[in-house]
This record gives sequence, structure tokens and C-alpha cells, in this order.
Amino acid sequence: MAKKKVRRKKAAATKTTAKRPRLEQRDRKTIQELVGMADQVVSTARRRRDPHLDIPTRSLSNVKFNRRKRFIEMGNNTNRRLLFNLSQAKSYMQTMLVGSGCKQLIEQGKNTSIRGLYYMLKHTIEGTKENTFEEQSDCDPIIEDVEVFLGSLREELHLYADKRGEMVGNLQLEDNGDLIDCSRMGSGGYGIPSIVEPSAIKFKKCRAKFVLHVEKGTVWQRFNEDKFWRKHNCILTHGAGQPPRGVRRLLNRLHNELDLPIFCLLDNDPWGYYIYSVIKQGSINLAYESQRMAIPKARYIGLRSKDYERCNLSPSVRIDLNDNDRKRARQIAGYPWFEHKKAWQKEIALMLKNNFKLEVESLISKDISYVTEQYVPDRLTDKDWLD
Repeated sequence: MAKKKVRRKKAAATKTTAKRPRLEQRDRKTIQELVGMADQVVSTARRRRDPHLDIPTRSLSNVKFNRRKRFIEMGNNTNRRLLFNLSQAKSYMQTMLVGSGCKQLIEQGKNTSIRGLYYMLKHTIEGTKENTFEEQSDCDPIIEDVEVFLGSLREELHLYADKRGEMVGNLQLEDNGDLIDCSRMGSGGYGIPSIVEPSAIKFKKCRAKFVLHVEKGTVWQRFNEDKFWRKHNCILTHGAGQPPRGVRRLLNRLHNELDLPIFCLLDNDPWGYYIYSVIKQGSINLAYESQRMAIPKARYIGLRSKDYERCNLSPSVRIDLNDNDRKRARQIAGYPWFEHKKAWQKEIALMLKNNFKLEVESLISKDISYVTEQYVPDRLTDKDWLD
């Protein structure tokens, strides 16, 4: 009996030692970079020098607009993080800990949220009363440090954020082995995941001629219900306001891999202008990933400052600008990618002169389907958009 028990235990042990998943080429490269980050500590210590990491500076002072590429990119400034500096030792070790956690995720073929990684890495250091991380707010900037140090997207480190945004249209894709037909997703559409890299999302068949990205889910719902994407052979997306990384990255891939024009239907206010700016030129926080996020050829199809008179809208739909709106509008007008564009300067100046802003939903005052049946089709036919 005893021998049989031993055999069973061995068999069970064999079962639990699962084969590691086959890694994609990008995963192998990311692991190589993570191991290189750790090896740097060993090689530096062997030379009897202070181990350090040179983390690219994530600040406005280290961001510039590349006029040739037409997007924001990070400069060359770095901050040196030293292991044997008492004020930097903890953040140094936290950086290595995050790198180790991400390596473990990639090797196991698993993904987790940034909240999940925080709990995965949080523990009390043996022999002390100090935790590796006290709050998630301590962990998040370290994750960003590892991203920018390695030149990897967070999603390539197998970390995801909350899912926000939907898509519907004439596109078939493969999502982690499952075939998804985005023209057969009902009223809810396909929920755009945080991780949309080619290893997870593969485009299989596309008949669409362009992408229409709208600001909010409420507007997206009107377009979906009216089957705008079917009538005009397009893909319809939204990002629930400021689009999250997954939506921006997916739009970038649809544009660059499938050669689809991107049109943006956003509110006529400083926030709508800013969302367009982020989609088109990238953001300061993600300047190191503009190459894979920004879409310099994206076009702003509306709402426009002149639409109040052009569409004969009721005074009741106007929303007065406040001081913060006016300040933000002037800041946007001064962005390097807008300051030399006469059409954008005229657009922002007219909004300030009007002293009110308009939401896309204001077009409902004309007719419930005015935006889908007249406004956007007219803008597309007339090629009436801002670059």
C-alpha cells in the first residue's frame, strides 16, 4: 500500500508541473530585456561599482513634438536611480521587484491588472515591519518606470487595465483563439480589451472602408442602433470619453495595419479638442509610446463651432464656457501641432467668441437620428473635417 501511495504522489506531482506555454517572439524579447535589467546589477557589482538604473524622465521638460513624424516623443534626459543611495534604495528595489513580477507573468502566460500585480508583490520584508509597497499609488509609477526603461508597452508586460470602449462593424478578428465577427455583436458590441497586441488580437477579415471614433458610449449607441456602420461600411468605436490605452492602440493598429482612415466625432469643447489631440499626436504621459499609439493622419469630423448656426440649433443646447474652459482652450491653441494650423486657430477662436460649447448629443434637438443620417454623412461627402 505504501508503495502505491508514493507512486500516486509522484504522478500528482508530474501533473501539477505544467509545461510552460510557448512564448511569442515579443514575449521572449521582453523577458530578455527584463533579465538584462537584472544582469546589469550583477555585472556592475562585480566591477565594484554602485548598481544603478537610468530611467528616462517622464515630464513635460523631456517631451518634444517631432514635426517630421507629427507626434509627441520623449527626449533623452534620464534620472539615475542608485542602489546604495539611502533615498533611492527602496525605489530601486521596487523597480527590480516589478520587473521580476512581470517576468513571472510572461513565463506563465498569465495576465493581471496593475491592482493584481500590486497585491502579487506586496509583502512585509523579512526581519522588518516595512512592506514592499504601502499603497497602489506607490506601485503604479514604478510600473511606468519599468515600461519606459524597457521601451515596452504595459500590455507587453502582461498587465491590463479596466476595459472601456466598444467596437462594431465589418471586421472579423481572432481574440486569444476565438473568432469574433464584429458585425454580429448585437446592441452591446465587442468590448475592446486592454491588451490588443498582435499576440492577443489578430485581424482576420476586414471589409470596412474607414473607422468612425465617437467620444461617448451614448452617441456610439445611436450609431449602432441606426446601423450606421452597415450603411456606410465602416467600423464604429468609442472610448468612454478620454480613450484608454487599449482603444488608442487598437485604432493605431487599424490605421497602420489595415490602412483605414480614422475620423473622430467629438464634442465642441476643450475636452473634445484634447481627446483629438491625444489620438492624433499622442500624450505627454505616454510620449515614449507615441510610435504605437498616435495617429498623425486622424481627422476631426465634428462637432464644430460653426455648427450652431450651420445646423440651426436651438439656444437651449448651448453650454456657457467657464473660466477653466477658456484657459484650457487657449492652452490647446498654443500646442505646437495646432499653433500653425489656421483652421484650428479659427475653430478655437470662434468657440471663445461664441462663449459656449456644444455636445454631439445637441444634434438630437434636430432629430433623434440627425447625427447619423445627415450630419456625419454630409461631413464625409463634403470632406469637411479638420486635420
